[in-house]
Amino acid sequence: MNDHPLWNAPIRVEDVPEEDGQDVTLTPDARTREALAKIAGVVGLPRLEAHFHVSRHGQGGLRVDGTVSATVEQTCVVTLEPVTNEVVEVVDLIFDPAAKDAPLAGEEESVLLGEAEPPEPLIDGTVDLGALATDFLLLGIDPYPRKPGAVFSPPPTPEDKESHPFAALAALKRRSGGQS
Repeated sequence: MNDHPLWNAPIRVEDVPEEDGQDVTLTPDARTREALAKIAGVVGLPRLEAHFHVSRHGQGGLRVDGTVSATVEQTCVVTLEPVTNEVVEVVDLIFDPAAKDAPLAGEEESVLLGEAEPPEPLIDGTVDLGALATDFLLLGIDPYPRKPGAVFSPPPTPEDKESHPFAALAALKRRSGGQS
């Protein structure tokens, strides 16, 4: 799943109680948040939490559901001023040891609308909840953050028709009689 194993929190199938499952809350330290902010391409990551319920699923699999939430400091793409955004991503995945034949990184598997997501591969009976939380954090970050009310205004068009960027080309075309 994750190409950046900075935040590791592995959980093994046999460590999850069969009856009720297990609740797990993760909060990385400041150093890990700083490294994750660099990978995410954001200014800062002052808060990051993951709350998961992990339960057994099927024959040797796990189900992980919960939320990943964060406070992300970014730069507004319009004003270039600082902007703070909240990220909340819902997680609901099934990990199955039989799903080892899942597509390799970069390959896509088509899922039709309304169809259930195929299970993720469960490798060596372990799910890395830190890596999972990192993936959902990265999915939830707004790639084009804007301050509230910030509106992009294109540069004004020149009133003088002879001053636009392609005026010289238009003049050459007129002189040559429109011939290319």
